[in-house]
Amino acid sequence: MLNRVLIYTRRVEEMVAFYHLHFGFTAVQAEGDRIVELTDPDGGTGLLLHPAGKGQKQGQSLVKLVFTVPDVVAFCQAAGAKGLEFGPVHHGDGYEFANARDPSGNPVSVSTRPQV
Repeated sequence: MLNRVLIYTRRVEEMVAFYHLHFGFTAVQAEGDRIVELTDPDGGTGLLLHPAGKGQKQGQSLVKLVFTVPDVVAFCQAAGAKGLEFGPVHHGDGYEFANARDPSGNPVSVSTRPQV
C-alpha cells in the first residue's frame, strides 16, 4: 500500500501553505524533525516535505501528483480565485484533467479520471 510520497523542497513553508490552501492538507511536524508530514483530509496518501540538498534540482521530476476532484473546471476556477492558475482543461476518454505546479515547481494535476 502506498501511503506517503516524499517531496524534496527548498520552500517547505510555501509548500505547506500551498497544499493546505488548495487541497486541504494539514501539516504535522515532530519537534526536532526536518520532515513535515502533510495529511490528506480524506484519508488518502500523505505527503512528506523534506528539505532539499544543494545538489537537488527543483521541479525536475518524473512524478506528477494527481488529485481526484468531482469537477475539474469548478476546482480550477476556485483555485484561480486563490492564486493557483491551472493550464487548459484536457478531455480524456470520459474524464477531464488540468495541470499546474506547486511552489517548488513539481507538477500537480486535478482529474475526474475514475479509479480502476
